[in-house]
Amino acid sequence: MSTLTTAASTLAQPSVAARTVGATKVYGRGQAEVRALDDVTVDFTMGRFTAIMGPSGSGKSTLLHCIAGLDSLTSGRAFIGDADLSTLSDHDLTVLRRDRIGFVFQAYNLIPTLSAIDNVTLPLRLAGRKGDEQWIRSVVTTMGLSDRLRHRPAELSGGQQQRVAVARALATRPAIIFGDEPTGNLDSRAGAEVLTFMRRAVDDMGQTIVMVTHDPTAASYSDRIVFLADGRVVDEMANPTADLVLERLKRFGE
Repeated sequence: MSTLTTAASTLAQPSVAARTVGATKVYGRGQAEVRALDDVTVDFTMGRFTAIMGPSGSGKSTLLHCIAGLDSLTSGRAFIGDADLSTLSDHDLTVLRRDRIGFVFQAYNLIPTLSAIDNVTLPLRLAGRKGDEQWIRSVVTTMGLSDRLRHRPAELSGGQQQRVAVARALATRPAIIFGDEPTGNLDSRAGAEVLTFMRRAVDDMGQTIVMVTHDPTAASYSDRIVFLADGRVVDEMANPTADLVLERLKRFGE
């Protein structure tokens, strides 16, 4: 292979937004020891929507929390971009989570006394930043919230509240968004609504999303699924459909 071809091939490689190398997480000691993650090496490509699936207790949420800097590994390494989380001080880790990571969880975690737009921009205000107004307008439009900005959470449906939570995660223009069962508290219609907008955030805004879910339909919105069992990566699937995911999960006793 020529030098020019090698250089072109290198340039064509997709960037990695987050990854783990030999990630291991152990809880307890002796007979009470639980190995939640067991030597997991995996990466998550920038500008793509990845789902993490597996049976209960497979390590899905533990992996997500350790990559996102919400929990620490017993051994191995986790990276956001080039930043090795194990080398960061508590202060630097807090800054990284604030500036480069967005979070969406089952609970919407909205401030009930604030309007939708104030909830969306709250992380920016807490960081003492004004933010990019054009980007925020684009986020609000993409999330379908333009006519709900002055409403408080109690005046919004569950699906609308979760869209506000997604918009809040997007507002800081993070390198990556992590979602832990983001549609777990929603009915199927509201869940589909939120997932459609998350899909648009990836396709139209170039966002990177990594989502833990147990729902084959939710996972079918992703570009790729990473399957875990007993704390290890055991399979992957590209371009999933709900039926294919359900069939694959049967192998793991889901």
